[in-house]
Amino acid sequence: MNVHNIMEDIVEQTVDNYYYQVKKENCSWLTCDCLNCRLDTVNYVLNRIPPRYVVSGRGVTHSSDVFEDHQLLADIDALILEGMRIVSSTKRPFHNQDRNDCTIQSVQEPVFNFPTFTGTILDGSTFEPISEASVLLKYEGNPVEMIDKTWLNPFTTKKATKGNYSFWMKSLPAEKDGITKKFNFTLEISAPNYNSLVYSFSVPVESESSSKNELDSTYSLKIKDLILFSTNVQTTMDRNLDIPNA
Repeated sequence: MNVHNIMEDIVEQTVDNYYYQVKKENCSWLTCDCLNCRLDTVNYVLNRIPPRYVVSGRGVTHSSDVFEDHQLLADIDALILEGMRIVSSTKRPFHNQDRNDCTIQSVQEPVFNFPTFTGTILDGSTFEPISEASVLLKYEGNPVEMIDKTWLNPFTTKKATKGNYSFWMKSLPAEKDGITKKFNFTLEISAPNYNSLVYSFSVPVESESSSKNELDSTYSLKIKDLILFSTNVQTTMDRNLDIPNA
């Protein structure tokens, strides 16, 4: 079965047209028009409009309905410009690299494939998400190598992502497939004006015959919410514990 969201084709083409026009006009706010920035803009728009799914080529004829929906097309135009501005002002570290450098390379040999690790960093007093928290994933005392350059380690939480972080570890070699092994990891978390935290967890993984090169959203491990306490809170607690002189 081949299911396709035709909005992807429409948005991708329209995004390319907008980048061409904006670059031609030499707009000062456009700082980059590389493929990675364009794909980020496409992703921004697609996450904010309803999908239109078709099965194989039979449903493509229904794409004409989209071009008759003038309000939807106007919304797409507005979202593209909004997304372009946001992407231009908050470029990812890898945005100007060759897209091939951001492609997952498959290995045809026994390996341990790891789930994605996700979690949230919260304030210990308000339980609100913390932005600008640095989360470093380690294995055997060393920073973990990610699956490709689009996955960062350490990861810095952002306000827009509500204190969430995510990792996808690169596959590790195995003697053969079908072996189960427990891997021990640590997370080192720090943030300005907060006390640092180290959290340890273990993950059993069964080796497979080859590495995965596509993200599987069902193969994910949600780590419990991790709490950081403000250094100001700790100072207040220390003062409350002071014993006055007799």
